[in-house]
Amino acid sequence: MQNTVGGQGRGALITALSAAAIAALAIRTSRQARAAEKRHPPTGRFIEVEGVRLHYLERGDGPPVVFLHGNGAMIEEVASSGFIEAAARTNRVIVFDRPGYGHSTRPRARLWTPQAQARLFRQALDRLGAQRSLVIGHSWGTLVALALALDHPQSVSGLILLGGYYYPTARADVLLLSPPAIPVIGDVLRYTVSPVIGRLAAPGMFKKMFGPLPVPARFSREYPLGLALRPVAIRASAEEAAMMVPAAAALRKRYGELRQPVLLLAGDGDRMADPARQSRRLHRELRHSELKIEPGVGHMVHHAMPVAIAQAARAMSAVLGGAPAPSRLSTREWLSNYRPGADGEVPEDQRIDETTADSFPASDPPSYMGGLRIGEPDRKVEKEEA
Repeated sequence: MQNTVGGQGRGALITALSAAAIAALAIRTSRQARAAEKRHPPTGRFIEVEGVRLHYLERGDGPPVVFLHGNGAMIEEVASSGFIEAAARTNRVIVFDRPGYGHSTRPRARLWTPQAQARLFRQALDRLGAQRSLVIGHSWGTLVALALALDHPQSVSGLILLGGYYYPTARADVLLLSPPAIPVIGDVLRYTVSPVIGRLAAPGMFKKMFGPLPVPARFSREYPLGLALRPVAIRASAEEAAMMVPAAAALRKRYGELRQPVLLLAGDGDRMADPARQSRRLHRELRHSELKIEPGVGHMVHHAMPVAIAQAARAMSAVLGGAPAPSRLSTREWLSNYRPGADGEVPEDQRIDETTADSFPASDPPSYMGGLRIGEPDRKVEKEEA
């Protein structure tokens, strides 16, 4: 009897100590999250849509270009690539923190599928007066970009898809990254061990994402890891990891409905989304797309070739908007000629300055859509794979 009572007492003590340790870790995590938000305040503006407080950054003037980032990213990640400053020379650039990332909220009462996010961004773009935008998606953001083009075609003039995941595959990382999305258990994980594990795993994850190129120094300086390790951001990342395969499976049935022109860019060294099984396959399925597989580049395509992508966006948005297009160097030529620096930084001769931005006179539209003329979306064309 005494042994039973003693065992119960020890069990209660262990339970109490465990609860106290979890509470202490949760308090510490909450304080670290608030400190990270204080160190990295919002850099843009806010717009509220369907109860979501969306943070967005807007730069430049001209035809609108919208950038939708990937899982675990945010506005600061896109800004550190140099793409925003390059594209803003000639376009109105809008970059959102997707729900749960950066400074955007992510209400728990909703399943944030690509379609749900697309509906949110369609309303936001309408209110911002950015209808018929050229939409760029990276990684998980390509699923949102595709859903936006399919469900709200009036909002999207064309797509540039970077390092995307379009077809379901078996993925071990889904099992590893999804537990923080599980109700109750996930709440405990996000406020205790997940931030610690995330901080320890971050250097290796960044090397995998950027490889075979090194992690750029600017990304290392500017990416706010503390914001990415807050419980709300961990939940967003875990939910999207769990959702990735079924989301791609649902969207793949509709790719034939796309009527907008699509530019697909991927690195041949991408270890997150196999370009042969993803980008190349989607290129074969679409009627009006162009594919560029860049040698020596990994998953973070926009960091490896920000200026080339900015020039592609300028060319596409100009043609799709009915304006004269730059053609001294076509989009295909820019993408073919570009080579990232050995240190992962943008080479001097590829950086946009006032001279570069103004040196593309208008004449004939560039060949960036595999020979397809804008305005003939139903014509099937033979496309040479890059």
